[in-house]
Amino acid sequence: MSVDVLHLAINFIESTESEQLQAQFRQELVPVSQSVAHLIEQLHLAYNGKPAKGYATFSDDLQDRMALPLAQWQAQDRSFLQLAEQATSQLVVQLVQHQIQETGYFMLCHYRYLATEYVLVTLLGSKDHFSVTPDLLLSTDQHLDIARMQLAARIDLTEYQTSPEQNKYISFIRGRAGRKVADFFLDFLGCAEGVIAKEQSKVVLASVEEYLSASDYDASEKSAVRKQVYEYCEEQSKQGLDVHLQELSATIDSSDARAFTDYCAEQNIAVPEQFPVDVKELKTLVKFSGAGGGVSISFEQKHLGERIRYDMDKDLLIIQGVPPNLKDQLQRFLKGFSSFDHKS
Repeated sequence: MSVDVLHLAINFIESTESEQLQAQFRQELVPVSQSVAHLIEQLHLAYNGKPAKGYATFSDDLQDRMALPLAQWQAQDRSFLQLAEQATSQLVVQLVQHQIQETGYFMLCHYRYLATEYVLVTLLGSKDHFSVTPDLLLSTDQHLDIARMQLAARIDLTEYQTSPEQNKYISFIRGRAGRKVADFFLDFLGCAEGVIAKEQSKVVLASVEEYLSASDYDASEKSAVRKQVYEYCEEQSKQGLDVHLQELSATIDSSDARAFTDYCAEQNIAVPEQFPVDVKELKTLVKFSGAGGGVSISFEQKHLGERIRYDMDKDLLIIQGVPPNLKDQLQRFLKGFSSFDHKS
């Protein structure tokens, strides 16, 4: 993996004794080094690995928040350090307005990965790290908590310059359940949600299933295609890349790379040439799962209709061939209960 770090600015947002948020500004950019490049690689991978992302575009009536300063930086009318200072100040304002008491290290990074330039915006917390010295004394230090990155967004500068009309050049992490992190970060950046990956994924799921239903594949071949489609989409998502319709079509049928695209065109199914996906929405291509009322069930899609049957009219799920560990638990419980009941 090769990430080319171009600019990195780090500021710190803290809470005072009176619980007021304030920013500490670093007066110069962080010098690019091998350790900095490694850090940005870790952030890039961590961000790509976040499954729940939204996609947005700058709002015309909120240009002063990020769009205008970004344009001024690109036109060299302001420095990257000034861009970071403005963004940090705007973040503090939005944190206060949304009554979100978040502190941490605010990082604004301009980097290039492959042929694409990005600006990554994130607020990272820290965690204590413990170690033992050669003298067997306990030592503590603080490390950036990259694994728990939640407040983050990324601007695809290349797409912003070449095809902004697709309305997805900004991506952001939707955040923890019960927190309006998505709304907060949209306000901070001055943007509105554009392409909804979840909806695009539903279109892909439906179109693939319709195509398979109309094909003459047998059950095992259909399962293999579903798995290939899921793995392709999952890999694209991990890389932070869009799914391309032509590549998807070739994945579905390698012997006729246009079969799926032609089918979509004939059936008037609107599948874009390229689009982001929400992998969680495509999970049913390979697995069914659900939980509720104290019951949790998960099984591979290929077993439906064979080992597992579902009666929609009776709302009844029939499982043949219970997993050995579950079978053992059930038999032990039932035998023990019967024995106890008999003795009483």
